[in-house]
Amino acid sequence: MRRTAMFALTLSIALGACQEEASSPLEPQFSNAGSSPAAATSYEVTVYNLSSGQPFTPPLAAVHRRPASLFSVGNSASIGVQQIAENGNLGPMQDALANDKHVSEVTVNLGPTLPPLLPGEMVTFTVNGETGARYLSIISMLICTNDGFTGIDSVRLPQRVGDAVSIDAMAYDAGTEMNTEDFADLVPPCAPLTGVSTDDTGTGASDPALAEHGVIAAHPGISGSDDLQPAIHGWSDPIARITIERVG
Repeated sequence: MRRTAMFALTLSIALGACQEEASSPLEPQFSNAGSSPAAATSYEVTVYNLSSGQPFTPPLAAVHRRPASLFSVGNSASIGVQQIAENGNLGPMQDALANDKHVSEVTVNLGPTLPPLLPGEMVTFTVNGETGARYLSIISMLICTNDGFTGIDSVRLPQRVGDAVSIDAMAYDAGTEMNTEDFADLVPPCAPLTGVSTDDTGTGASDPALAEHGVIAAHPGISGSDDLQPAIHGWSDPIARITIERVG
């Protein structure tokens, strides 16, 4: 039986300066889908934002029994990946995972201060796996990008209590939206989160005029071609570090 641990993302409320327009895609409301028996195993997961200026949306984590390819370099992005990478909208991915019989738990994890995971911050949370759940996948939007994200796909969970693994995660481009680097095309929280003033309201919806039909690839980084500034919003890979320890 699947178990979902889901939380409302209150990003615009926490920031105060964000536009109402973005509240829907950046604040999906999740509800419990039911209860499940006590998990056979538990794991403590920590996500570190290694960047100096690129905030992440709260990580979405899934525990599953088989490799479940949330994303794969060289392949087209799913609707779930597209919506996370472009708009911070976790709903489609959440729904897809909740309906996957091989997924035992899906969790959205809030940061320690504000919902976004800010540069230099980390968030630690616990996930549980039913008997046979051996893999963990995580995905998070790079807020100050057109369609950037980071995460891990189908990493094997530690087998014994006390065992731990650490993975350096890269930045990826979903290949679904042109990298305009224009605040008008980015989600509204980008500018206030990074201390940049702008008159652009931003958007929480995909723009068909900017659509690309590429594949997932290593993110080229911030070029400085428009509003984004490499010195503020740029990074060097790895952009995140994820540690997983079996604790029960």
